[in-house]
Amino acid sequence: MRQDEIWDAEAARNYDTPGAGMFAPEVLEPTVDRLAELAAGGRALEFAVGTGRVAVPLARRGVPVSGIELSRPMLDRLREKVDEATIPVVVGDMATATVPGPFQLVYLVFNTISNLLTQAEQVACFRNAARHLAPGGRFVIELWVPELRKLPPGQRAIVCQSEAGYILLDTYDVLRQHVVSHHFRFDEGREARLFRSPHRYVWPAELDLMAQLAGFELESRHADWQGAEFTAESRSHVSVYRLPR
Repeated sequence: MRQDEIWDAEAARNYDTPGAGMFAPEVLEPTVDRLAELAAGGRALEFAVGTGRVAVPLARRGVPVSGIELSRPMLDRLREKVDEATIPVVVGDMATATVPGPFQLVYLVFNTISNLLTQAEQVACFRNAARHLAPGGRFVIELWVPELRKLPPGQRAIVCQSEAGYILLDTYDVLRQHVVSHHFRFDEGREARLFRSPHRYVWPAELDLMAQLAGFELESRHADWQGAEFTAESRSHVSVYRLPR
């Protein structure tokens, strides 16, 4: 399925979970704090801005935010929160669409670069970020670390998360670096609701090479938005790349 087919009206309706999950204050506030710091008083551009989970509170901090978004239903949800004058958005692919700039910060949060399913598209995304940035500007990516060490020999699936009313199951194609995330949500009844999304997983070292191809240097890498040390056991990372001045 194409990304615009995955992020349809139903996905947009169910995306926001105010006060919980990735909308929980302990998750969202450190993200916005760090991005506001990295914007350094300049303009910010969010690739795949979605329903504005990060862009809306960042704009409320006084950071001028623009966005690129492929899904019109997701954008419609954003427009229920703020108008075009507050957060202008270009409808298009984050690897190719352009927004009038320049910007001091371009950012991609919550694993979104993995929605691009080929290495070429992911490299193009880095180059698109570089096109939008002023000299010395930063490109920030939040991305999970592939959990291949958890795969039993000969098996393709792992349970990544299991809690009341929710199970996340990932199935891997290690030849193509593809993974499909299966999100099962259910109550005490007999039926469950399933949402599936395909991704191309990227190791940090491969991400760094993509950055070099686009003219970036790695400025910092941490395990979370609060600056925890990134180690071999970290399940995700926040990587900050910077263009030369």
